[in-house]
Amino acid sequence: MRKVLYILGHFDDRDVEWLAHAGVRRRIAAGQRLITEGQPIASLFVVLEGHVAVTVRGVGTVARLSAGEVVGEMSFVDSAPPSASVEALEGCVVLELSRADLSAKLASDTAFTGRFYKAMALFLADRLRNTVRRLGYGEDASLADEGVLADELDDAILDSLSQAGDRFDRLLRTLATARLVDSHG
Repeated sequence: MRKVLYILGHFDDRDVEWLAHAGVRRRIAAGQRLITEGQPIASLFVVLEGHVAVTVRGVGTVARLSAGEVVGEMSFVDSAPPSASVEALEGCVVLELSRADLSAKLASDTAFTGRFYKAMALFLADRLRNTVRRLGYGEDASLADEGVLADELDDAILDSLSQAGDRFDRLLRTLATARLVDSHG
């Protein structure tokens, strides 16, 4: 959950409102794939409930992610096909943000663009650090460590992080009134 709070800490309230209205709250059945390695994706996903597995062909499961994680972000940043597959381990609920809607928002709102890409850059840096640590190449800190947050972030961002929990709750409340779409895959 901490990752989505960190990302939302970079956004303002209007950004969170836009996410809630532009996104589709989608139910994903156990075993259903959100992302298939090597195949272009049309959406970015925020896991709201449940767990997903990230697998790489020839390697197996490389991560198990839960509520608050974002998937599909790498392909969103660089437009390359995904380097891993993501599959629901159990029934999940995700917020799906279409590439078309998000691209239009990025093209029309430069302030949002700056906040979005800064949040994604820090999020991806944290993912890389965690991957390196899991591979046994060091004991770098991650966003999950309180020391990193205190050391790496300025007071303005820390203040934003304190609002992120409220923003996530507001996002979930707004989404709770939205229709829940069942995915069949």
